[in-house]
Amino acid sequence: MAYDRPPAPDQLQPVEAFGNSARFLHDEDALVDLADARTWLREHDHPDVADELDEPARQELVQAREAIREHLAGAGSERLNDYARRLLGTPQWQDGRIVIPAGGSTAAERMIGELVVALVVADLSGKPGRLKVCQAEDCRWLYYDRSPGNNSIWCSMDICGARHKMRAYRARRKDA
Repeated sequence: MAYDRPPAPDQLQPVEAFGNSARFLHDEDALVDLADARTWLREHDHPDVADELDEPARQELVQAREAIREHLAGAGSERLNDYARRLLGTPQWQDGRIVIPAGGSTAAERMIGELVVALVVADLSGKPGRLKVCQAEDCRWLYYDRSPGNNSIWCSMDICGARHKMRAYRARRKDA
């Protein structure tokens, strides 16, 4: 079954795509090894990162992905704060808008910095909390919550929501 939510807004699409480079529900991880990671990076417009990628950089990308996921799930931001300290420059105003420069000594670090900038800008825009992590422990898919109440907890009611409801139903039947 496919995920059916529309993608996040433009500025958050790279964060959503990066976070979803792992489909845990399907035991798929596009960053599992160097060859797969290079393929994913090229398919997602990061050829410079793919060309420069080595094993430590691949591991850094996986750690960054999980730091973003932890932050979005409300489970902690310590690693994300570390990336912000190391990779983000001082905010500046250019042409009437705020720009936060991202840096790093490698292409992978610069990519991570750009993803962190996207999260910072989204949070500063006054609309934090719309990019979420599915609460199903075996899924953790990133999705953008467009519901009026911003209260969705599953990536899809047809996938994780239905599985949760069935588990709850079976548990109630077992207890009865």
